[in-house]
Amino acid sequence: MTADLVYVVAGGSLLLAIVLPELLDRWAISAPMVLVAVGFGLGLTPLPDGMPLDPQANRATIEHVTELVVLVALMGVGLAIDRPLQPRSLRSWRRWGTTWRLLAITMPLSIGAMALLAWGAGVAPAAALLLGAVLAPTDPVLASDVQVAGPQTGDHEVDESDELRFTLTSEAGLNDGLAFPFVYAAILLATEGAVSGWALEWVGFYLVGKVLIGVVAGLVVGRALAAIAFRSASRSLRVAERGESLLALAALVSAYGVGEVAGGYGFLSVFVCAMTFRSAERSHDYHAAMHEVAERLERLLTLFVLLVLGIALSRGLLGGLDWRGVTLGLALLLVVRPAAGLLGLAPFARHESPPLTRGQRWAAAFFGVRGIGSIYYLAYAAGQADELGTDWLWSTVSFTVVASVLLHGVLASPVMRRVGEPTGEGRP
Repeated sequence: MTADLVYVVAGGSLLLAIVLPELLDRWAISAPMVLVAVGFGLGLTPLPDGMPLDPQANRATIEHVTELVVLVALMGVGLAIDRPLQPRSLRSWRRWGTTWRLLAITMPLSIGAMALLAWGAGVAPAAALLLGAVLAPTDPVLASDVQVAGPQTGDHEVDESDELRFTLTSEAGLNDGLAFPFVYAAILLATEGAVSGWALEWVGFYLVGKVLIGVVAGLVVGRALAAIAFRSASRSLRVAERGESLLALAALVSAYGVGEVAGGYGFLSVFVCAMTFRSAERSHDYHAAMHEVAERLERLLTLFVLLVLGIALSRGLLGGLDWRGVTLGLALLLVVRPAAGLLGLAPFARHESPPLTRGQRWAAAFFGVRGIGSIYYLAYAAGQADELGTDWLWSTVSFTVVASVLLHGVLASPVMRRVGEPTGEGRP
């Protein structure tokens, strides 16, 4: 593809990214669906000739690009959530009850079920566990159709009115970081062998230690930046007064860097940093300005990734796909995630405040969108162990992501219009 043609394609794609969200608002078609289709169409032309599309050969590039997309999405999601989480308030923790259940029950069940199904289909244990881990977390990047729109500001009490969107948004914000221990378990199984040799280290460090470090790093960076932006003695440092919204990017990079350097999960650090920053001056218009910057950058980065994904699909990315990959991917989307979601939510539904309606519980269980985070985790793991970067894994994960884009993209708008409206206190 010549440089001149790159500008033409990029310009047309950017135009699509700008107009598609509003244009498709009333249709059962999502912007990601169109962008993947556009990329697939480009791949059928001579334009992408010479592009480096082999996933394993370009693993490092894929890892870092998808990593950045997820980080930007996590910052945007953390700023968008209006419901506060007050660590010292039991009532506040209970109002996040659906989130905790999806994280503590649904995600581990999904990982375990997918790993067992893959192992039963003849996949090596480490690769089977990795498949479950990378496909378990819902994606904060491609799930915008089922997430909260953005932060509310102004002189009123700020909280979420749409319980379903809050549940899906908060789950996507937290489970990207919480899936990492299971990715590490797959890496350790591939590199260290028998579980008995590393089980205690995994529980103590990868499952507990790195989570706590990531959370603490996010709290520290978020509070420090909030103190500077809103309450600094120096007017030049009170950037909230000037509306300098690029602090959103400085915050996500700083939180991720501190979390990773300290040995924690940087994804958790970014989300916690955004939530902590939002907790300061909750009704301030500055949060909306920061969220807008993150949202626009996320849209541009997502555009690039989806176009390349579409091109790669038509250039052999699914070459390693077989009946096992198709069956496992569809089983996750149609059976495993919905069933695990209902198990996580239904037994406790009457204790929610406000509760999810029956239709909302089904929607929350079903809309576990798979996306760019799954590609990142696979690229990361493939860099740690060669056996975790097989063509079959790349093909299976890519197929599942595209199937999720199509399935959830078609159903998101009509389902959310039907069951997702704010319902006040709701009914069980």
